[in-house]
Amino acid sequence: FSTQSIVSIKYLLAKSWYIGAFVIAPLIVFRQKQNLKYAALVIASSMFLVIIIALIRHWGMGFRFIEINEAIAPFFRNHVTYAAMLVCTIPLFFAFYKLSKPRKWRVLISIAVLIMLVALFLSYSRGAWLALVAGLVTYRLIRKKILLTTYILGIIGLLGLLFWIKSDDNYLRFANNYNKTIYHADFRQHLVATYKLKDISTAERFYRWIAGIRMIKDNSLTGYGPNTFYDQYKTYAIPAFRTWVSNNPDHSTVHNYFLLLATEQGIPGLIFFLALLGGMLYYAQQLYHRIRDVYYKTIAITIGAILAMIITVNFLSDLIETDKIGSIFFLCLSILIVTDINTRHEFSNKEID
Repeated sequence: FSTQSIVSIKYLLAKSWYIGAFVIAPLIVFRQKQNLKYAALVIASSMFLVIIIALIRHWGMGFRFIEINEAIAPFFRNHVTYAAMLVCTIPLFFAFYKLSKPRKWRVLISIAVLIMLVALFLSYSRGAWLALVAGLVTYRLIRKKILLTTYILGIIGLLGLLFWIKSDDNYLRFANNYNKTIYHADFRQHLVATYKLKDISTAERFYRWIAGIRMIKDNSLTGYGPNTFYDQYKTYAIPAFRTWVSNNPDHSTVHNYFLLLATEQGIPGLIFFLALLGGMLYYAQQLYHRIRDVYYKTIAITIGAILAMIITVNFLSDLIETDKIGSIFFLCLSILIVTDINTRHEFSNKEID
């Protein structure tokens, strides 16, 4: 059903590689507890090294908002991806703290977390800040056994908001003035502009979101095909939301992964993904309350927090398809499965260790 079959076939091949590398292979490798520990240490330590390099370089630039993308190159394409990866790494350090007994290690881990929080603030990514809050809230929701319920209520609330925005053309209330959308070099001005809906990135998101919603109406069952959004959306865009960066030379997409799925793979594609997310969140919560082994119990709640963070950043970006957050997302899936397998017989000592 794709409008560009070759492009979508390439997407299928890339996605198959993702699943093979980050789901199927880990199902084999992570059956040994020690390998899972090594993987977590490699991800955490390598990311922490990049953070230190970025902070030193950014310090030499005066920690200016406009310089952040240069400070993180060539490790990350932009500060959004950097901040998303950074915030998703923080729960690993909380897990290390929980599982570490010697006081000196806990002190060192606490210092590392403090450095990462400073780096997160200096990443100037609003979505990653919200993700940190979402991760902290998720810890509480898992312990209260209400994570899945909250997830379902959240979907219902967002659907209600979407219907309100679409009905009677209410979305036109948020139309920006083409001449007043600004890219700010100062982050404080950037935040004020965001609040007033005059920030260029916020205004451009509205432009693409409205186009994406209008695309769904014409092809809701099958979508336009994976990786076809860029070639289709401009004919559905509304001039009232256009900004001075709407020519989109980077060929970036809709900046909301859920909307991207609905436009490219249809409503069924979105439903499948939402069901997968709900299943993973429930899986994490169920494992946390079922398992008695502290190690795997900590893994379950950590994965739940990371998933909540990934969900949050993908409301403002399309990161599941990247080699950073996409990798982490599929690793979360495989780790949940391995955790379940390795603890099914925890009372009969059949776990592979």
